[in-house]
Amino acid sequence: MVDGSGAPARTMDVAVPDGVIAEVGRVDGSARRIVDSDGLVVTPGFVDIHTRFDGQFRSRRYAGS
Repeated sequence: MVDGSGAPARTMDVAVPDGVIAEVGRVDGSARRIVDSDGLVVTPGFVDIHTRFDGQFRSRRYAGS
């Protein structure tokens, strides 16, 4: 996990009940679903993937890829 603080990435659990991050670190207890993200980067709560890139396509009749 990368937490946005500048610290090195580390392995930890992220508990997300009802779509809300509730706990980060060593989470005890059961889970309805477990997602194995080993080898991936998890950035809970600090990466905003929102962009305005779609505006480029609306203003041009033809847009290349």
